Amino acid sequence: MHQLTSRMPAWYQDLPEDRAIMKTLLPLFLSLVAIGSEATAQEAECARERAAMVVTIRGHARSYASVLGPRGMSERVMQAMGQTRRHLFISERSCSIAYADTPLSIGRGQTISQPFIVAFMTELAEVAPDHVVLEIGTGSGYQAAILAHLARKVCTIEIVPQLAEAAANTFRNLAYDNVSVRAGDGYAGWPECGPFDAIVVTAALGHAPPPLIEQLKVGGRLVMPMGSAYATQQLTVIEKIGPDKTTTREVGLVRFVPFTRSRE
Repeated sequence: MHQLTSRMPAWYQDLPEDRAIMKTLLPLFLSLVAIGSEATAQEAECARERAAMVVTIRGHARSYASVLGPRGMSERVMQAMGQTRRHLFISERSCSIAYADTPLSIGRGQTISQPFIVAFMTELAEVAPDHVVLEIGTGSGYQAAILAHLARKVCTIEIVPQLAEAAANTFRNLAYDNVSVRAGDGYAGWPECGPFDAIVVTAALGHAPPPLIEQLKVGGRLVMPMGSAYATQQLTVIEKIGPDKTTTREVGLVRFVPFTRSRE
């Protein structure tokens, strides 16, 4: 009668040191598994919150049928809103906070706009896949990220150096390789990046800066809140219809932080 035996390789020895290593590594491994599961659960929650945000935006759009038409927001803009992980552009990283239909403070007196307003301004800019877009007021980078899904290239300027640096790091970490960030006064625009097919200004000013109009291509649009600081402003669309000719229309009441200028 033959008996089967289980034999370990000749090189194997169950040493005390091995058991000690396993006791050390096992909790670490289990911790990594738990972290991975938690991250997956958070992403699933964020996806649900983001989908609910898109539904809310579509609902708001129906109130602006006179501006947007019966179709409301374009599918390109809605896809960009649905794909962009807004929670990665705020410090809390909370899904329930990030995707709520409300503006959020990002520190240093600046805010990240309400999701509907971000979508609305993007829609009004009529960004096409081959466009070069300028944004004034980078903030956390969320509006620029939305534009980056739609345009060939996005150039964005932020007056607060710390916010500009943080946004640039976020774009780099999330592989937004078609976004360029510059720290400085956005009033003069960014001629080296232009001319621009669209310009989006996310801070309020009583007039459209002439350098921005100059850097806008004929046929291009500038979308910005116009009015006094810390008061209700008019969201305004300026279309450049000739080298020295523009048309202006007001599309709704908004409230934005003031356009900050350099003191130099």
